[in-house]
Amino acid sequence: MFDIITFGSATRDLFLKSKDFKTLKSKEFITGQGLCFNLGSKIYLDDLFFATGGGGTNTAATFSGQGLKTAYVGRVGRDTGGRAIKEELEELGVKNFLIEDKIHKTAYSVVLSVSKKERTILVYPGACHYLQERDIPFNKIRARWIYIAGLSGQSAKLLRSIIDFAKKNKIKVALNPGAAQLASGLNGLKNVLSTVDVLILNQEEGARLANLSFKREKEIFRKLDRYVKGIVVMTKGAKGVVVSDGKYVYSAGTFKERRYIDRTGAGDAFGSGFVAGLIRFGKIEEAIRLGSANGTAVVEELGAKNGLLTRGRFEKEARWKKFEITKIKL
Repeated sequence: MFDIITFGSATRDLFLKSKDFKTLKSKEFITGQGLCFNLGSKIYLDDLFFATGGGGTNTAATFSGQGLKTAYVGRVGRDTGGRAIKEELEELGVKNFLIEDKIHKTAYSVVLSVSKKERTILVYPGACHYLQERDIPFNKIRARWIYIAGLSGQSAKLLRSIIDFAKKNKIKVALNPGAAQLASGLNGLKNVLSTVDVLILNQEEGARLANLSFKREKEIFRKLDRYVKGIVVMTKGAKGVVVSDGKYVYSAGTFKERRYIDRTGAGDAFGSGFVAGLIRFGKIEEAIRLGSANGTAVVEELGAKNGLLTRGRFEKEARWKKFEITKIKL
């Protein structure tokens, strides 16, 4: 019996830094600003760093580090990247149900860093977009929780099957929906949300799903609570997090960072830390504390897994002990 099984992407990540990466303000870019290189030139790098990432494996790393018996279900290529992911999961103590894709390569991300807080990510979706129902070893899945860290491409079609399996087997579900799921809107997701125990969104996603301004927090929660049977979590970046259990709203800021290196994986770190806290302590306040600590710790290191808190670090390090959380009626 596993404490938790995760679904989601598995990627090979490459972080590149160079003083020759330049930014250019222009209306030609959707964000109003673009990353530029000298065309036809050789660009020298100041540093490079390899890691693994992806929501499915990032969250699995947190759960295993918190002492939970963890498994991951996903698809990788039959290549160096796939082997690296498999080896790291084994080192982390995560049981892997990996399918090796003979056609598609392992998903790959190249993170181009301009400054400590500005980056552009080039993404090759690869094999993780092609997970199919026949790939999932449902007969081997015995778990208390399932964590779904966004499903994209053809894999997005599996959401209903996974949810139905969990419901049939009385497995609790935490869902951090990806773009494909959010595109369905509340009406398209209502049958899924009605069975979810924890829904994790960022502020922009919550507002878009509720079709309300992000400033109308209470109204967003009231609307989402009508669809979600369990807990709704809405992260707000540097401003912290707000959580609703349908009766009360819990609000918290963030832990102070000792240094800021890279924000890759911060959302996965918070979401998995929150659910790990629920499993371990059974209290929303403790879930917020662990999620927030994990999210802060991961941005202090390069890569989506290197800063993740183990159970020992979370319990021993004094900096994570005190955390102000407010609780008011919804």
